[in-house]
Amino acid sequence: MGNRFQVKDRFADGAQYIDGQLRSGTSGRSHTIVNPATGEEVLTYELASTADVDEAVAAAKRAFPAWSSATPGERSDALHRLAAVLAEQAEDFAYAESLQCGKPIKLSTEFDVPGTIDNTAFFAGAARHLQGQAAAEYSGDHTSYVRREAIGVVGSIAPWNYPLQMAAWKILPAIAAGNTIVLKPAELTPLTSLMFAQAAKDAGLPDGVVNIVTGAGRDAGEHLVGHPDVVMTSFTGSTAVGKRVAEIATATVKRLHLELGGKAPFLVFDDADLEAAAHGAVAASLINTGQDCTAATRAYVQRPLHDAFVARVAGLMESVRLGDPFDPATDLGPLVSHAQRDRVAGFVERARGYATVVTGGEIPGGELAEGAYYRPTLVSGAAQDSEVVQSEIFGPVLVVLPFDTDDEGIELANDTPYGLAASAWSRDVYRAGRATREIKAGCVWVNDHIPIISEMPHGGYKASGFGKDMSAYSFEEYTQVKHVMYDNTAVAAKDWHRTIFGDRT
Repeated sequence: MGNRFQVKDRFADGAQYIDGQLRSGTSGRSHTIVNPATGEEVLTYELASTADVDEAVAAAKRAFPAWSSATPGERSDALHRLAAVLAEQAEDFAYAESLQCGKPIKLSTEFDVPGTIDNTAFFAGAARHLQGQAAAEYSGDHTSYVRREAIGVVGSIAPWNYPLQMAAWKILPAIAAGNTIVLKPAELTPLTSLMFAQAAKDAGLPDGVVNIVTGAGRDAGEHLVGHPDVVMTSFTGSTAVGKRVAEIATATVKRLHLELGGKAPFLVFDDADLEAAAHGAVAASLINTGQDCTAATRAYVQRPLHDAFVARVAGLMESVRLGDPFDPATDLGPLVSHAQRDRVAGFVERARGYATVVTGGEIPGGELAEGAYYRPTLVSGAAQDSEVVQSEIFGPVLVVLPFDTDDEGIELANDTPYGLAASAWSRDVYRAGRATREIKAGCVWVNDHIPIISEMPHGGYKASGFGKDMSAYSFEEYTQVKHVMYDNTAVAAKDWHRTIFGDRT
């Protein structure tokens, strides 16, 4: 796949997008985006300062009155145009996403980019369905109805694992509802967020509706969340950072949406299709090199199938092709950085002291030595309370544990602080149904693990946060509910007034 633009030329004016223009940050500190497959520099840019955040919020605040008063049809038309622009530029978006993240081009081309285009089309339709409850006379003397209104300037923070899709998940419901937004992407991976904002301008969205500030979390991120003119914060990232975001947002009484960590269980009952479960486990644990909050990380397999499952998954993992992300044959790319690769390797090395590394657990050499690669890794024999089972690794590592009874399997699946996603594998509809009811997670798949669709919500339980991305449920979170009540009696001295003053007539 040939690149159709040079990154350094495309972002020569800087990596901030404020009020419809690319510009340089003013923090006095720079950051270098590195291709994790090669270790080579992609772009060095100036980070945003708190003053840059102030300017971006001011631009969003200026744009809010006109954008929020546009008709639903006008906002819908703008988002339909945006979907068309994204489709026209799909190759560029896929190239930039793989360049900055290291994800295989087939994943960027077939998942990240089309998913984002579909999300844009979905919210283009949702913009026309911003509805409240129908009018009725609930008190008998008044007509009540509910309005859903835009809430103002949204300040959101997106992670590095799915930069394009996460930017879209933050931006689209906010602007479809009539809000304006300032998004802070991760410093490692801002390119496609900036391109998304430029595409919005190409589609005719007014300047200031979508703004991007690329800065450090402790500076630009915290200032954005605490800004007095920001009325809502949506954050996707680790639970530890999410707690800090919540502290700052609560101090200024902001609406808050948190999509945090995960440690998804993959529950295989003894009547499951072994081949389907093994293939599903490999795909679900290795997607995006395991850097996915919903990735399968803990496979609980009922004892009659346990050994066969371990053997089959190990064999499939050993067939996975690591390589150049831009080679269409590559299955697994590098992790996002060498630091993340070393973090993942640390988990596995420590696990060798109490568990068995069945396959993988290696940093490859040869042509891949310069990249942040790590082989697909399967671990067995770990205790339920061990680090490798309880902590979010965020890499291509799957841990397999046995269970005996259905009660035990569901109990183990729920034995984690997180509750973002899970799956249950069984041919028995009642068994699977019980698992969907009793597993505490925001999404439970049956006989599959990972697929998401724009029409359905994404979000977690427990330490995985609260609030939803995608779907009409997400859209509603970006609106303010207002009750409007009309008197129908035209009576000056109403009967209820006597409870305050005077006597009943």
